[in-house]
Amino acid sequence: MEFKHIPIMFDDCMELLDIKSGGIYVDGTLGGGGHSFGICERLSESGRLIGIDRDPEAISAAQIKLKNHSGVTTFVNDNYSNIKNILARLSIDSIDGALLDLGVSSYQLDNPERGFSYMHNAPLDMRMNAQDGFSAYNLINEYSEKELTRVIREYGEDRWAARIAKFIVQERERKPVNTTFELNDIIKSAVPAAARKDGGHPSKRTFQAVRIEVNGEIEKLENALRDFFDMLGTGGVLAVMTFHSLEDRIVKQLFANLASGCTCPKSFPICVCGNTPKGKILTKKPITASENEIKFNSRSKSAKLRGIQKI
Repeated sequence: MEFKHIPIMFDDCMELLDIKSGGIYVDGTLGGGGHSFGICERLSESGRLIGIDRDPEAISAAQIKLKNHSGVTTFVNDNYSNIKNILARLSIDSIDGALLDLGVSSYQLDNPERGFSYMHNAPLDMRMNAQDGFSAYNLINEYSEKELTRVIREYGEDRWAARIAKFIVQERERKPVNTTFELNDIIKSAVPAAARKDGGHPSKRTFQAVRIEVNGEIEKLENALRDFFDMLGTGGVLAVMTFHSLEDRIVKQLFANLASGCTCPKSFPICVCGNTPKGKILTKKPITASENEIKFNSRSKSAKLRGIQKI
């Protein structure tokens, strides 16, 4: 299966990054290389792109897509949360910009073998790196009812989290839950029929929550964003694209803290911490996909793009 990932809000990302031809840029979520291709097209021979992805299949696909830009590209099979170590290994002290597209790729969603989608029957997996030991199967069959409820409620923001968790535990007492369709059926039986009429597919939120937990997507996000910002040179830009409210909230709050500087409680009449602003927010409101893009790529509908510049 071809690794495809349509780069969402491509032009907006390029404009936000404001790429310098001789600069050093990081695509922390390389995917199929769509956004990276745009960055490379804007680089001169003295520029450099560092493409990071935890999925070896993404690295392989991007190497093919960017083969004409081999002189300026470096590919790293790692988690973007390790950005400081990655750049240290490459002897890079600072970067001019970075992009994080936090969505799961179309290839991962549409490839039945990966087990990300409730639309295809496959073994429960959802690992972005197949070498990782912990999978969706382990989560669904080994987490306690309380832990399952927490994951589905916190990362899926599903009002039926407790009921879904209860039904999962009841089913696995009979036999292990092995496939995406088995989990899908459990969720459908747990969510009342009246509630299934609205709000999209009943499994969407739970599958999202399981994927986030399996891959630790939220757990390290804030620290990773801070590390990326730390590695920016003065004037450098960090652009982040999110696909659900929990991620966007983390990005929004962190950018606000970096731009305000002061960490004193709001009840204090004057600042006593002495912290000064470290960044300038480039997106007062998040950039969202146009109606035309949403028609062309429905997965862009929930995307929000935010940017901050180091000062």
